[in-house]
Amino acid sequence: MAGLKRPQSEDTDKTQSKKLKTDSTTKSDKKHALKMARKDSKSTKTPKLEGKGDLTIQSKERKGKSGKEKKEKKIKKAPVEGSEDELDEMEVDEVNEDEFQGLSTEPAETPAFRPLSDDEHSEEEGGDEVVEEKPAKKSKKGEEKAEVNPNNPNGTNSREAHAKQKEEKKARKAAKPNADEVQRAKKLWERLRRKSHVPKEERTKLVAELFEIISGRVKDFVFKHDSVRTIQTALKYASMPQRHMIADELKGNYKSLAESRYAKFLIGKLLVEGDVYIRDLILPEFYGNVRRLINHAEASWILDDVYRQVASKEQKAILIREWYGPEFAIFKSDKSELTGTLSEILAKNPEKRKPIMSYLQGLINQLIQKKLTGFTMLHDAMLQYFLNMTPGTEEMKDFLRLIIGDAKEEEVDLLKNLAFTKPGSKIVCLALAYTGAKDRKQILRSYKDTIVMLAADANAQHVLLTAYDVVDDTREITQRVFSELLLTKSEDAEARHEQILGMANEMTSRVPLLYPFAGTAKWLVNKPETVELVKEVHDIRTTTSKKDPEVRRAELITALSPTLLATIAERAAELVLTPYGCQFISEIILSSLGDKSAALDAVAILASGDPSEEGHISSSAAGSRMLKTLIAGGQFSPKEQKIVIRDATLGFADRLYKQVSDHAVAWATGESSFVIVGLIEAEGFKAKKALEKTLKASKKELKIASVTEIVRASKVVEDGAVEKKVVKKRKGGEEGPKGNVGARILLEKLGL
Repeated sequence: MAGLKRPQSEDTDKTQSKKLKTDSTTKSDKKHALKMARKDSKSTKTPKLEGKGDLTIQSKERKGKSGKEKKEKKIKKAPVEGSEDELDEMEVDEVNEDEFQGLSTEPAETPAFRPLSDDEHSEEEGGDEVVEEKPAKKSKKGEEKAEVNPNNPNGTNSREAHAKQKEEKKARKAAKPNADEVQRAKKLWERLRRKSHVPKEERTKLVAELFEIISGRVKDFVFKHDSVRTIQTALKYASMPQRHMIADELKGNYKSLAESRYAKFLIGKLLVEGDVYIRDLILPEFYGNVRRLINHAEASWILDDVYRQVASKEQKAILIREWYGPEFAIFKSDKSELTGTLSEILAKNPEKRKPIMSYLQGLINQLIQKKLTGFTMLHDAMLQYFLNMTPGTEEMKDFLRLIIGDAKEEEVDLLKNLAFTKPGSKIVCLALAYTGAKDRKQILRSYKDTIVMLAADANAQHVLLTAYDVVDDTREITQRVFSELLLTKSEDAEARHEQILGMANEMTSRVPLLYPFAGTAKWLVNKPETVELVKEVHDIRTTTSKKDPEVRRAELITALSPTLLATIAERAAELVLTPYGCQFISEIILSSLGDKSAALDAVAILASGDPSEEGHISSSAAGSRMLKTLIAGGQFSPKEQKIVIRDATLGFADRLYKQVSDHAVAWATGESSFVIVGLIEAEGFKAKKALEKTLKASKKELKIASVTEIVRASKVVEDGAVEKKVVKKRKGGEEGPKGNVGARILLEKLGL
C-alpha cells in the first residue's frame, strides 16, 4: 500500500502545481486589467467649469488626502484576489465613475453645485451616495450669512418674525375685556407714582380720572400684576368713601385675593389705608379657612400679617380657635363665651383634651416640617400647646425635642424665628428653664451670630435674660453670648468700645448689658410682662438648676466688668451725653468687680473747668445725678428713705474735689449745687474741711443763690428767650420756695 500511495501523491502534486499556476495567471490578469483601467481613468481629463472652481475628483490635483483615501489607496495597491465576477464588478464601478466624471464636465445650470470635498470624494469612491448641498451665501465682507429657513414660506428673517409676534401680542391684549381702560389707567399710574413730580392740584384731577376708569371694574383689575398697581395707587390717594367703594366691590373675593401672587398686596394696602369698616369687611372672609390659608404659599403671609397687626382681640380669638379642630371652624360660639385661650376651653370641655391637643400638635408639626416657622399665629398656637402640658411628661419631652431638634439636626430657623415674637420668646425662655444643661447649650448654639440682634429686640432679649438666670455653666454664657455682645474675642479695641457705647446709649440694647448688675430695677426693666416672665423663670429654676443664683450672678459680673470698665475709661465723655449713658456709668462703677481707678479718673476729669462753659457736665441733670451717686457710693432707696451704700471704698469724692476745687463756689451756687452737698455729706471725704472753709468765705454768694431762681442752660432756646420753669405746688396748693435748694441746704449745714 505504501507503493500505491507514492504515485498518487505525485499526481496530486502535479495537479496542485497546475492549479497554482492557473491561480497566479488569473491574479496577474486581474492585476493587469485593473492597472489598465486606472490608466484609462487617469488619461481622461476633466475640463474646468465656468463657475466657482474646478469640479475635479483626481487625487493628484488635491493638496491633502484624508485618512480614508490613504486607506483605500493601500487597499488598491495590494494584490487583488478574488473571482472574475468580483473583478468585473470593480471594472464596472470604474467605468461608472468615469461616466460620472464625464457628465460633471458640463457647466452647472444652477448654483446648487459646488466643488466636492475630499471626504465627499472618498465616500464617492467607496460607492456611497453623493449628497448635494447648497452653497452658503456670503456678504460683501466675505462673512457667511444665515440661510433662509426652508420651513418659512414667506422668507422672513428673525427680526421680522419678532416684530410680527409683538404685533400679535398687542392684538391679543387689545382683544381682552377692558383693554383700553387698563391702558388708560396704567398711563395715569405712571404719572401718579412719581409723587414729587406731580403738583397736588394735578394729582387730584388724575385720581378723579383714575376712579372714573376703575369704578365698577375693580375685579377686572386686581388679578393682573400690572393693573393691580393702579388700584393700589388709587387707594393711596383716595378719600375714605372712595376706599370703601373699592372694598365693597371686592367683597366676597378676599380669600381668592389672598391666594393670588400679586393681588395679596392689595389686601395689605386696604388694611393699612383703610379703617375699621374695611377691616371688618375683609377678616370674616378668612373665617373657616385658616388651615387652608396658613398652608398656602401666598395666603399664609397675608393671613399672619392680618392676625399680628390688624385683627382685634375678638377676631384673633376666632382665628386661633380654628387651630384646635374642625368643629371650631364650623360651629361659632357666642361672643360672650368666645376665647382663644386653650386652657379656658379645656376647663369647660375636659373630655375634648385629647382630640384638641392631637389636632393642634399635627398642624404645628406640619408647618415646622415645611419650614414655615416665621408666623406669629404659629407661635401663638405653640405657646397655647406648651402651657397646657404637664412638665416632665413624655408629651412635653417630645414637644421640646420638636422645638430644639437633636444633635444632628438642630431647629435653628425655628428657634431664631421664635425669639423675635412675644409668644415665641416665651416658648424659648420656658424651654431654657425646663430643659437640662445639654439642651440649654444646644439652644444657645442656635443663636450664633445673632446675639446682638437679640439684645436689640424687646422680645428676643428675654432669651438672653433667661439664659443668665438658668445656665449653670457661666463659661458657656461667656463664650456664646459675651463674645458677640462685647466682642471680647476681637483684637480691635475701638470696635469693641464703639459697640458697647452704642448699646449703652440705647434703651433696649442696654438691658442685657446691665441686667446682671441691676436685675429687674424699675429704671432698667419697666415692662410688666418682662418682670412677670423673670419671676416665672426664677420659680422654675429652683427645680432645674443647681447653682446658687448669687454665685451665678457674681460669675457673670466678673466676666463683664473688665471690658465695661475699660469702655468707661476710654469713652466717658461720650457716655455722659445721654441720660442712659450716665445711668450706665454709675451702675457699672458701683456694681462691677475689679480695678475701677481708670474709670473713676475718666469720669472725674469731666467735671474740670468752668461750670459756666457751654456743654459742661454741671449743666446736665443726668450728669449731676451720676456724680452725686458716685460720691455717695450708692443710690437713694424710696422704700428705706435713705441712701443704700453699695461700695463704701469707692473714694470718688476726693478724686472729684481735685477737679472742682478751683470752682467750688460756682458749683455750689449753680445748677449742680447738690454735687457739693454730696461732698459735704460724704463719709471719708478727706478734703471736707477745706471745702467748708471755701464755702464759708463765699457766704454772700450762697445767700443770693438760695433766693434766686435757677434756669438751666438746656432751657435756653436758640433765639435767646428763656422758657418758663414749671414750679411744682405743694399739696395745700401753695407754691414751693423759689431759689437754689442746694445752696439753701449748704447754708444750713454750714450754720450760716
